[in-house]
Amino acid sequence: MNLAGKRILLIVGGGIAAYKVLELIRLLRKAQASVSTVLTAAAQHFVTPLAVQALTESRVYTDLFSLTDENEMGHIQLSRAADLLVVAPATANLLARMAAGLADDLATTVLLATDKPVLVAPAMNVRMWQHAATQTNVALLARRGVAFVGPDEGPMACNEHGPGRLAEPQAILEAIAAALTAPRPLAGRHILVTSGPTHEPIDPVRYIANRSSGRQGHAIAAALAHLGARVTLVSGPVAIPDPAGVAVRHVETAEQMLAACSASLPADAAICAAAVADWRVTGTTAAKIKKVPGAPPPALALTTNPDILATLAAPGPSRPLLVVGFAAETENLDANAIAKRVRKGCDWIVGNDVSGDVMGGEANEVHLVTESGVLAWPRLPKEEVARRLAMQVADHFAGRAR
Repeated sequence: MNLAGKRILLIVGGGIAAYKVLELIRLLRKAQASVSTVLTAAAQHFVTPLAVQALTESRVYTDLFSLTDENEMGHIQLSRAADLLVVAPATANLLARMAAGLADDLATTVLLATDKPVLVAPAMNVRMWQHAATQTNVALLARRGVAFVGPDEGPMACNEHGPGRLAEPQAILEAIAAALTAPRPLAGRHILVTSGPTHEPIDPVRYIANRSSGRQGHAIAAALAHLGARVTLVSGPVAIPDPAGVAVRHVETAEQMLAACSASLPADAAICAAAVADWRVTGTTAAKIKKVPGAPPPALALTTNPDILATLAAPGPSRPLLVVGFAAETENLDANAIAKRVRKGCDWIVGNDVSGDVMGGEANEVHLVTESGVLAWPRLPKEEVARRLAMQVADHFAGRAR
């Protein structure tokens, strides 16, 4: 990766994850970017100006009321001299101050004064991230064109587990490179994507599942993020890595997936690529079901799982502006996909024939069904299918839907 000539203004917020910015700075310098840094007062409790200056090889800024800097309108010069402003870690407090347009320290004053793109890497306790106030602030900032990378899901310093971890430095670096080089027609849009299978437990060691690998859904999430969208990916159990620059929620069952989707609203669009199990077992046991010699196999009582696509597409104030479903079919692809679009109440259906090696494979052949008709694409790598679908979404919001 070569970022030679690119100027990054890194604003470091006051969270325990601030220590990771030292590695981010190292990666940026290795990519030949120049890095200037603003440390908030809270950030200086976690990383020192001396450590940051040693890595950036440039001055570290901390004081809004510096006589030398402000004699030259330092906060204006800092914001205008950069190609990109990066806020990492962005705490809940810093996000709230950005959303409110406050300018009560050097960091927020620079952010308010800038006319350059801004990339934010949130990091905070899971409950703070999921709080309605934080999600409202994030949605507002995204509508203003602020780009997001993360947060990731996992264990935290507070001994809790969930979404709120700072994205890894390599993922932030990739998001920086994308923000500096790629067109961003979906900037300001929040898009929800589901991916992978669901696992419906029978007992503690067995479950009902399907062959979905999550490759197509994950590729779609990555393609949307590449076009500037803030993407929330709700993923069932898969063996592939999380895409960079995407907030991922890991779930097991259909009921958990629906709950995660509902918690991720509002969204401008929802793309339901997950292969959700149609049924789950009722009366699951806490102990493993034992095979009894000579006895018949146990009978499993099934009940219908919630319909995530139909739920998201249902009319109401929380319905995304664009809802896209997938139809995995083994016969009568177009007819079944057209019928499913009407039945589910969604805007588009991506129909694909799964009678071959599509589930788990590297390629896919899809037919995009809209109100206007059917658009057939040839067999393509799943990444190219994702890119084309992401561009269709961008064209839709730009009023150029094909």
